[in-house]
Amino acid sequence: MADSTIIALADAIVAKLQEGTFSLPCEIARGYRPVVELPALAVAKVTVIPKSLAISAATRADGFYDCAVDIGVQRKVNADDPTELDALMRLVEEIGDHLRFHKLDEFPNAAWLAIENDPIFAPEHLEKEHVFTSVLTVTYRVRR
Repeated sequence: MADSTIIALADAIVAKLQEGTFSLPCEIARGYRPVVELPALAVAKVTVIPKSLAISAATRADGFYDCAVDIGVQRKVNADDPTELDALMRLVEEIGDHLRFHKLDEFPNAAWLAIENDPIFAPEHLEKEHVFTSVLTVTYRVRR
């Protein structure tokens, strides 16, 4: 494996999301920070970012690598339009559903463990920048 475990996992998540069909068009990429110029947020941006790694003993010879990856969803919005915000909330849920309980074709030995949506949305981004921001944290376990 050329990349680190968590980078290979993040790339596999990107590939899985890119094959999905969602209710809103979105651009999906791996990154290290979800900073995007406001004009680029006319379409929903989905940024997959490695977050954390916890290693515990599986046997005497190998371990469980619990890899957490953040998936940021951002788009410039009219902060006073609930319909537009509701559609983005639906997109976030669809992304979670697309990953939940599913194997990753590009990393088949990664087992899905959990998804957390925190924040559901960032009120300060909505207020100050008129940007909807939501973060899903997905955790997979890899034995190696």
